[in-house]
Amino acid sequence: MAASTLTVPQPEIPMSLHLRGRVGMWSMIVAESAIFTIFVVAYLYYSGKSLSGPTPREVLEVPIFISICLFSSSFTIVMGEKAIHRGNIKLFTVWLFATIALGAIFVIGSFREWYRLIYEHGVTISSSLFGTTFYSLVGLHLSHVIVGLTMLSLVLIFSLLGSVKQEHAERIGVLALYWHFVDTVWVVVLSVVYFIAR
Repeated sequence: MAASTLTVPQPEIPMSLHLRGRVGMWSMIVAESAIFTIFVVAYLYYSGKSLSGPTPREVLEVPIFISICLFSSSFTIVMGEKAIHRGNIKLFTVWLFATIALGAIFVIGSFREWYRLIYEHGVTISSSLFGTTFYSLVGLHLSHVIVGLTMLSLVLIFSLLGSVKQEHAERIGVLALYWHFVDTVWVVVLSVVYFIAR
């Protein structure tokens, strides 16, 4: 008769803070991606169905400069991540400031575009189907940029006060994930609004 083996239950190993942060951020990115997908599909579905003008082709100008700024901010935040991983907090602060500045240029440029559309062309969220879908989709993305800038600005303040250390690198990496998501979404929004459905 074979001796039965007794299995001793192993204690549950808690998920590390680093892994929890990444899992949480990826979960949020998946959920937010679903929301953006709905808005993109709605924009494409209603494209060209406005009963009143103006049309996107008549009023939209491709925002090349501010798009380059936003895409460049992904590079600056990666450089900031590398700097904090090496423990170079001063360099990290410089790259973080550059990221915020580039994001701020994007926000200001977006508001200038909205101002032009509203006051020069009369395109508002209630003026036409184009206005409704445009401000909903582009505004959804812009709100995410503003949230990201707010979080990055808080980190910058803490960094200037000397509260950010090398051991915070993983948390900065989680925040950088969000910023890369914002940049990636803009690739889709830019393509759909200013090229595909124009």
